[in-house]
Amino acid sequence: MANESRPCPCDIGDKFDYGGRGQEVQVGHIKAYVCKPSASADKAVIVIHDIFGWQLPNTRYIADMLTTNGYIAICPDFFVGQEAWKPSNDWASFNDWVKTRDAGKTDKEVDVVLKYLKDQCGAKKIGVIGFCWGGAAVQHLMLKNPHLKTGVSLYGVISRFEDKHSLLHPTFFIFGEKDDIIPLEQVTLLEQKLKQNCKVDYEVKIYPGQTHGFVHRKREDINPQDKPYIEEGRKDMINWLNKYL
Repeated sequence: MANESRPCPCDIGDKFDYGGRGQEVQVGHIKAYVCKPSASADKAVIVIHDIFGWQLPNTRYIADMLTTNGYIAICPDFFVGQEAWKPSNDWASFNDWVKTRDAGKTDKEVDVVLKYLKDQCGAKKIGVIGFCWGGAAVQHLMLKNPHLKTGVSLYGVISRFEDKHSLLHPTFFIFGEKDDIIPLEQVTLLEQKLKQNCKVDYEVKIYPGQTHGFVHRKREDINPQDKPYIEEGRKDMINWLNKYL
């Protein structure tokens, strides 16, 4: 019975059977997945994983997609060795589990990754994207980190930072219309607060009929009706990064 309560249904949709084109490296005190384009690049994107962690094939697929668009992509282990959530876990324990993994306490890891990207990869302009838990982390970083140029928050849990909207950098927010954990009323309120308080460029976009995790979790060939929106979300993400990086 406990599993019927799913406060964060990130495992909706099908997982990619995907190995990744990059490599795992040690970056300071954390591990990270890194993928670099064939040509030299001075632009990089930090990819912040969802509750399923930095080794999820879906997230690595997106990192590799960024690389094919000319970016150095790095997906660090923001859980710093703690176990990622498993779909088989009891969802009744989720709230206690997530309390030990605070999306608002990623600054130390981000600083280490920024130094690595600048010193080891030659990155001069760095942005950040994140999914669900990672989307909330993006919002946190856009509020306070001066070294990042832009961010894309994909179905980030709004309630985590609902009282903070003075973004430092241009930020793009992606949401699904049918997201069970991010009601449209929250999205509307976010837009209102950003309009009142935000002095940098931002965009909030809702994709029709889409559920939580649609950009990086569903297989386009299995869900043909969703394919246009999945492709649109990915294209919008890349276009935003291209504009500000």
